[in-house]
Amino acid sequence: MEWKRDWGLTGRVWLTMFLLFILYLVFMTILLAFGAGYWLIVLLAVGMGLVQYFFSDKLVLWSTGARIIEEDEYPELHRTVEKLCREADLPKPKIAIMQSPVPNAFATGRSPKHAVVACTDSIMRLLTRDELKAVLAHELAHVKNRDILTMTMASFIAMIASMIMQSFFFSAIFGGRNREGGSWIIIWVVSIVVYAASTLLILALSRYREFAADRGSALITKNPRALISALSKISGRMDAVPPEYKAKVEAANAFFIIPAISGKSFMELLSTHPPLEKRIANLEKVEAEMRGY
Repeated sequence: MEWKRDWGLTGRVWLTMFLLFILYLVFMTILLAFGAGYWLIVLLAVGMGLVQYFFSDKLVLWSTGARIIEEDEYPELHRTVEKLCREADLPKPKIAIMQSPVPNAFATGRSPKHAVVACTDSIMRLLTRDELKAVLAHELAHVKNRDILTMTMASFIAMIASMIMQSFFFSAIFGGRNREGGSWIIIWVVSIVVYAASTLLILALSRYREFAADRGSALITKNPRALISALSKISGRMDAVPPEYKAKVEAANAFFIIPAISGKSFMELLSTHPPLEKRIANLEKVEAEMRGY
């Protein structure tokens, strides 16, 4: 099997962006109808979006404490990524190491030419060579699918709604907003609804992109069984990591190959990743396709 464009991911991306665009238009129409002068907030959100677009890789590295490494520091890791990039037809990204007992990996950056692939030192000790290759290929698949940029764009509306929610919240607490009439209450409620709806759309897209990256890893390495083994090992070890260490990196959960907070969620709908069992089933299906079954 060769790499083919994932039309399922492409369709979901466009559908999500279309629904978010409609949501944005409805949101802005309601705000204007009730006389909300929030252009400053919108402009601020746009500015934050541009910062997120151009500096997302640096912000993620800073928040996780990951450090860009040179080839002479980790030559084997560099050679592995370089070989995988040739298989995936990608330019070689920057490589970073994150000192953490949480075994994990992530990719960031707005495009294949501005990408960073990072892994923790603990995952390098935990996995075999083939398993680590499969994990790195998963992250490169995110880069090839450009879904990191998609998630940055998709989070724009949720960011605006969140800022308006917080603005009303603090204004209400400190008495800075006129409480006459119910317009501000309606706008606040609408902001909450828009934030919730946009977040659910983003989470749904996020879960599918993990399926797509798992499939991409299998196609790059020709070894889906290695990723199945890696995911099982990472998930198993995650349960043994003390909660305080996971708390330090949980802000980057959406980027990780396995979320840093493990355990069954009472609402799968709010998860950034599909359940491990479904990911394994998806990889087994890919494996069967590769064998011609």
